[in-house]
Amino acid sequence: MVLGIVWLGLATVSWASGAHTNPLNNDPLVKEAFDRFYQLDYPGAVEKLERFHAMHPGDPQPTALLLEALLFQELYRQDLLDTTFYANDGFLTGRHATQEDPATKDRILGLADEAIHEADWRLGKNQNDIDALYARGWARSLKCTYIAMVERGYGAGFKLARGARDDHARVLQLDPDYVDAKLVVGVYEYVVGALPLPFKLLIGFAGITGSKNKGLEMLTDDGKRGAMTSVEARTTIALFLRRESRYKEAIQVVRALKSEYPRNYLFSLEEANLRKDAGEGMAAVDAYRDILTANAQAGYFFSPRLELTYFGLGDALRGQRHYGEAGQAYEQAAGSSNVSPELKIRSLLMAGECHDLNGERPLAVKDYQAAIDSGPNTSRADTARKYLRNPYTGN
Repeated sequence: MVLGIVWLGLATVSWASGAHTNPLNNDPLVKEAFDRFYQLDYPGAVEKLERFHAMHPGDPQPTALLLEALLFQELYRQDLLDTTFYANDGFLTGRHATQEDPATKDRILGLADEAIHEADWRLGKNQNDIDALYARGWARSLKCTYIAMVERGYGAGFKLARGARDDHARVLQLDPDYVDAKLVVGVYEYVVGALPLPFKLLIGFAGITGSKNKGLEMLTDDGKRGAMTSVEARTTIALFLRRESRYKEAIQVVRALKSEYPRNYLFSLEEANLRKDAGEGMAAVDAYRDILTANAQAGYFFSPRLELTYFGLGDALRGQRHYGEAGQAYEQAAGSSNVSPELKIRSLLMAGECHDLNGERPLAVKDYQAAIDSGPNTSRADTARKYLRNPYTGN
């Protein structure tokens, strides 16, 4: 599932690296689309890739490119591109609230199947068609992303991940300089190597091995030389470093990305998240507030999900025992107009805990009840019910 945690990107400096890629990736329309993509202007990217897809009927690569833009537009809508959600293994368990749109789901899964079938047709004529192998593996990894991240179908997702890994491993066997394929293979190696044994048993991965070190080595090479996935590789490295509490190293990676894309809201958010996790105290609080200040400039960020900033600000203030301000920040996250059901419930629960810690029981009760009302059948609603009976004490 972590195949989908990366933020997809295009590192233009990589074209001179000697890495091989599908010639279609050099098309000006594709580059224009990904320039929009990296401003998080997903509608603009989708519009251009819809046109590119129509210009190349039957080719799996344009289908896969359109698929990734539509997929990440949906993940962003659901607040699923904030790496805080994946920084520990809690996202693997429990019942979570989602707001799945049936029409969007059908389009995403339909495009994934379309790309796979188009690649299968070409591979039926030439089993060593590298571009078709790459497109099929990429489409499988994107379909895995949706199923695992939105539907929490980890068993089905990992089967797709394994197929994607096999396709891209074959690409690298045929052409070691097709460096983009190292993203999927490297993530697979790292994730399987890092998964706890009970979860491997749960999803039927017992006996399947991976190597965190090998995965990081492949991602590092992709980050340096990838023609289409250099940014993906580097953002993935930053996530994995964060999971391993190697915050200073992760901050260096993210700051480099932020220097390339200063108006990418997610990169600014990730730097603040990492500074919080690194224990930088009020400096982390200031980093979140800097995002809100930058956003006050008209058009600085394209469609920022400020609920993620308010949630991170709440976490940072809570870490400094500023419980009253933290509760207010969490409530601002929960009250944001486009907040996802999952983040809303999480924010309300956290707000209630902070109000309890600050001796504000009536406010805590209000937030716990709101969390229950927002997602009565979730794990966090169960926790809120517990704190309605007995105030949260931090123990």
